[in-house]
Amino acid sequence: MAQHNAPAAHGAHDAHAAHDSHSTHASFKGYAIGFILAVILTVIPFKLVMDGSMDKGTILWIILGMAAVQILVHLKYFLHLDTSSDQRSNVIALLFTALILVIVVAGSLWIMYNLNANMMPM
Repeated sequence: MAQHNAPAAHGAHDAHAAHDSHSTHASFKGYAIGFILAVILTVIPFKLVMDGSMDKGTILWIILGMAAVQILVHLKYFLHLDTSSDQRSNVIALLFTALILVIVVAGSLWIMYNLNANMMPM
């Protein structure tokens, strides 16, 4: 029985080695670039809020824009998501999660708005 398990273990090792040969993991340089971009995308909105010299609406849109860009930076440099065929199922799962999140948040805001409009006395 030990001889029967040996080829299976060897085959599993080969599959693992084949997976590592085209690994999508980044190098130290990739992590450093991601970290620097994340810091820049955090410091700029922080500085804008602390200065208070701009209109609050403009600052809000800048913060939201930088947050969206930072999400993309994290997905690329830290979660290693890209458009390759190996990552297709991960990207689909991420997009499905984003869809569910949008539905839940938008639905909750809609319900709260309607409750406020219909239940609060004028």
